Amino acid sequence: MRYMPLTMATAGEKNIIRKIGGKEETRRFLENLGFVAGGDVTVVSEIGGNMIVNVKDSRVAIGKDMANKIMVG
Repeated sequence: MRYMPLTMATAGEKNIIRKIGGKEETRRFLENLGFVAGGDVTVVSEIGGNMIVNVKDSRVAIGKDMANKIMVG
């Protein structure tokens, strides 16, 4: 199965986080927000280059550069 970056995900569709890329500090930052492999993530909306996502029962805003490091599938 091919994975895609979170930026390619359709709003309102539940996705499973497969892999977090980037530097160690970036991965740790995203993990602290609740982005962990195997977890669910849903894109709520996209506003001016930022994405609003639901992850672990929280609503989180992340930039597109961060979202590109989160692989879902």
